[in-house]
Amino acid sequence: MIIYTSESVSRGHPDKMADQISDAVLDACLRQDKNARVACETLLTRGAIVVAGEIKVNHRIDIDSIARDVVLDIGYNRAELGFDGNACSVFSAIQQQSAEIAAGVDTGGAGDQGMMFGYATNETENYMPLPIAIAHDLTGRINYLVKNNPELGLRPDAKSQVSIVYDKGKPLYIDTIVISAQHDSNLKRDDVEKVLFSHVINHVLDKYSDYKSDKIKYYINPSGSFVLGGPHADAGLTGRKIIVDTYGGFCPHGGGAFSGKDGTKVDRSGAYMARFLAKAIVEAEFASRALVQLAYAIGVEQPVSMYIETYGTGSMGADEIEQKIRDRFDLSPKGMINILGLRNAHYYKSAQNGHFGHSEFAWESSEGSRILSL
Repeated sequence: MIIYTSESVSRGHPDKMADQISDAVLDACLRQDKNARVACETLLTRGAIVVAGEIKVNHRIDIDSIARDVVLDIGYNRAELGFDGNACSVFSAIQQQSAEIAAGVDTGGAGDQGMMFGYATNETENYMPLPIAIAHDLTGRINYLVKNNPELGLRPDAKSQVSIVYDKGKPLYIDTIVISAQHDSNLKRDDVEKVLFSHVINHVLDKYSDYKSDKIKYYINPSGSFVLGGPHADAGLTGRKIIVDTYGGFCPHGGGAFSGKDGTKVDRSGAYMARFLAKAIVEAEFASRALVQLAYAIGVEQPVSMYIETYGTGSMGADEIEQKIRDRFDLSPKGMINILGLRNAHYYKSAQNGHFGHSEFAWESSEGSRILSL
């Protein structure tokens, strides 16, 4: 038996705030221009937001308003929370996309080199690993309560961590749950524990009753008081939560972040397509677990390689699965953009609670398994 752990963070975590601002800028560009090229990075620190990167769009974008609206939507709307979207400074350092990069993309090629990974498993209903699925549900519940039940005293910044005992690749039970949640200054640690157990932990674990036991170890705000959070306590930067964004460490990561990048950037489109394909493999019952790697060269349309791993659970060989994929799907940037609808403005939501496992996103569609099964 082994114990495997994954973590998640709330919308008010400073790195997640940066991701959301970058993706809100991307959405604004795509609403104005479906062919916009965007590579947007955000930095947050005490009282300030810096938005930088390369953007090519045929309309003016109001970076200041976009950044402030995101901060306020997250819940940082007064100084006592440690950050205030109404009062912070916003600095924009946006420039045009490099002409040399644009030349390779304009001909249909990938915007950069790199490798991307997708993963799926049948251990949960949304084909995600159990530890990250529970961790996301915990922080997702906190996000909901911060916005809808402010009287409980929870503030926007929070983290969760879930450890699961596995035996022969199968999850058996929850071993440990860790939650660190920012809270109002008038709440004592016992008060925070009561709120989190009553409104977060018990609510979420009802969904995972098969994995509950009376032996679960809980660590609630283990460092004590957590009043100051967000960018006041820790700087935030786009792309620093790539494992939270993906599979909780269950598979390799190519290193590229997602947020703030349009579909011509294969860091994003390739990773989304790899997930789409991995989920299709498992959903079509070709395997109970699947890993898909795609690799690209800048300016080249099709992937330079594809790798498939089914961990000994496949009903057919990896070579046969790969051939089915190549026969049925266009894996060029243009093909992936079209299949997954990546010119649509919907990325802000993807930066809030993990990019995978949520049915509203096209890369989570069951269409892939239908096509693969033909």
